[in-house]
Amino acid sequence: MAGSCFPAFRLGKPRSKRRLRMPPMSSREHQLNSEENMEGKRFDSLESWSMILESENVETWEASPKEDEDEWTADLSQLFIGNKFASGAHSRIYRGIYKQRAVAVKMVRIPSHKEETRSVLEQQFKSEVALLSRLYHPNIVQFIAACKKPPVYCIITEYMSQGTLRMYLNKKEPYSLSTETVLRLALDISRGMEYLHSQGVIHRDLKSNNLLLNDEMRVKVADFGTSCLETQCQETKGNKGTYRWMAPEMVKEKTYTRKVDVYSFGIVLWELITALLPFQGMTPVQAAFAVAEKKERPPLPASCQPALAHLIKCCWAANPSKRPDFSDIVCALENYDECMKEGLPLTSHARLVSRNLILERLKGCVSVSSSSSPSTSSSSIPVHA
Repeated sequence: MAGSCFPAFRLGKPRSKRRLRMPPMSSREHQLNSEENMEGKRFDSLESWSMILESENVETWEASPKEDEDEWTADLSQLFIGNKFASGAHSRIYRGIYKQRAVAVKMVRIPSHKEETRSVLEQQFKSEVALLSRLYHPNIVQFIAACKKPPVYCIITEYMSQGTLRMYLNKKEPYSLSTETVLRLALDISRGMEYLHSQGVIHRDLKSNNLLLNDEMRVKVADFGTSCLETQCQETKGNKGTYRWMAPEMVKEKTYTRKVDVYSFGIVLWELITALLPFQGMTPVQAAFAVAEKKERPPLPASCQPALAHLIKCCWAANPSKRPDFSDIVCALENYDECMKEGLPLTSHARLVSRNLILERLKGCVSVSSSSSPSTSSSSIPVHA
């Protein structure tokens, strides 16, 4: 099965190339450039993966002792790597087969000569594996295995054949998605995020590029490299995520909560309705400045359903406490979906008022009641609460 789908690795020596004359440089610069060029070529060469994953080739890349192996450690003898279909600054994603199952293999190259970058990438790998390995939900991409073979780490997940939500939207005409399609996709995302928050995890980089589609066009939340447990998120320095989808409090590097994900969902919902890139025409930094300092948001089209426009505005509210929880968002979207099926107009959902805001009001009422006499305490909460 694997042999028919993927080309065999070739371990032959690379052909020699003619050297070009370059301006003179210091020995240190020459060494760094040589290392970067060598790592770049090896990183993009399919044959280099076989050399890394075959433990007998290089002594320092041999597997860890059995007692040190984690339960998620991949059996590399069962892994076949195919063609690359996505790439990032330090990672490449390949199609593959693992134990006769189609998978996506994310390879992360850890640079040896950049200590700060190495530390960040290693921490992201540990965080992503630790979180993914404990998450089980139909709308969360399924983790299968991982491996550490310095200088390369890999994460194996289920293969999502239709790519990212952003790729899907790029193929669509602006404003062309039906309300039914928008609701179906939005429900998948919000259910995945509701589960994620129920596990105490903040994603911190929710965007259309990190949402994947399978053969049935169902959406799954992916890429947990910058995610964290809510109790530990404030320990990390600097802002995380991507500026176009980033909540204003995170842009300003203020204290934040899980509501940063709700803000990002509001931007994603806007993407579903428009099929456009948020803050098109702006650089990412300009978009961040517009959101944080000018309180700007992407323009809502006049054709947008009023109920969906209301939901989006609630999600990207400047005050995090006014943003709804994902449980309320799921409830609202399910209500809208039922209305569509029954041919009824969509109506704004009453539960979209944030529970935090309700609790704040109730606290005020309780403080009033505590100052009143005991005989009237049972009926002292005002009706407007």
